[in-house]
Amino acid sequence: MATDYQTESLPDDEPRSRGVYWLPNLFTTGTLFGGFYAIVAAIDGNFSRAGIGVFVAMLFDGLDGRVARWTKTQSDFGKEYDSLCDMVAFGLAPAIVMYQWGIERIADYGQFWFRFGWLAAFFYAVAAGLRLARFNSRTAVVDKRYFEGLPSPSAAGTVAGFVWVVSKFDIRGLPVLVLAFLITIVVGALMVSKFSYWSGKEIDIRGRIRWVYIAAIPLVFVVVSLAPESLFTLFAAYAASAPSYWVWRKLKRKHRVAK
Repeated sequence: MATDYQTESLPDDEPRSRGVYWLPNLFTTGTLFGGFYAIVAAIDGNFSRAGIGVFVAMLFDGLDGRVARWTKTQSDFGKEYDSLCDMVAFGLAPAIVMYQWGIERIADYGQFWFRFGWLAAFFYAVAAGLRLARFNSRTAVVDKRYFEGLPSPSAAGTVAGFVWVVSKFDIRGLPVLVLAFLITIVVGALMVSKFSYWSGKEIDIRGRIRWVYIAAIPLVFVVVSLAPESLFTLFAAYAASAPSYWVWRKLKRKHRVAK
C-alpha cells in the first residue's frame, strides 16, 4: 500500500535524524554513478549502456532537489555536491561518450576531422562547466520560470541520445560523424547562450506525494531504453524550442513592421 506524504506535515523546528539529511545526497550520488558508468561503458565501447548511464543520471538529478525540498533538508553542501556531480554526469560523460564513439572512426578520414572531433568534445565539456557556474552564480536573480541557456541535463540527453540511436542502428560514414560533432558543438553553444528555456518550476508539486511515483521510475527506464530514439527526439526538440521560438518572434515582428 502506497503511503502519502505532505511537505507541510513536518514543522521546520521538528528534529530529523541524520539519515534524513543524507537522503538527498544519496540521490545526488546516483547522478554521479550514472555519469561514471556512462564513461566506463564508453571506454569499453558499449555506447548503448553509456546512453542508459546518462539517462539514469538524469533521473536521479531530477529527484535529489525534490527530495531535499520534501524533507526540508536543503543545504549549501548539497548544492555544491550536486554541481560537482552534474559536471561529471552532464559535462564530462557526454563529451567522453561522443569522443569515444566518433574519434576513432573519424580519424580514418584524416587529421583535420580527427582534430575537429577532439575540439568539439572539449568545447562541449567547457560549455557545460560555464553553464553550471553561471547557473550557480545567478540563482538569486533569474526568473525561476525559465532557464538561461539550455540546461546541462537536457544537453547531455541530446548528445548521449544521438550516440545511443546511431549505435543501436549501426549507422556509419563520414556524414553521420560530422553531424554528431556538429550537434555536440551546437548543444554546447546553446548551454552558454542567452536563450530562455521553460523550466516548468511554476508547476505546483507541493501537497500529497505518492512515493509509488518513484517506484515507477524503473518502468519508465525500461520503456525509454527500448526506444532510445524517443529519448533523443524529446531532448533534441527541447533544445531546439528556444531558438525556434526566438526566430518565430523575429519573423512575426518583421511581418508587423512590413504592414
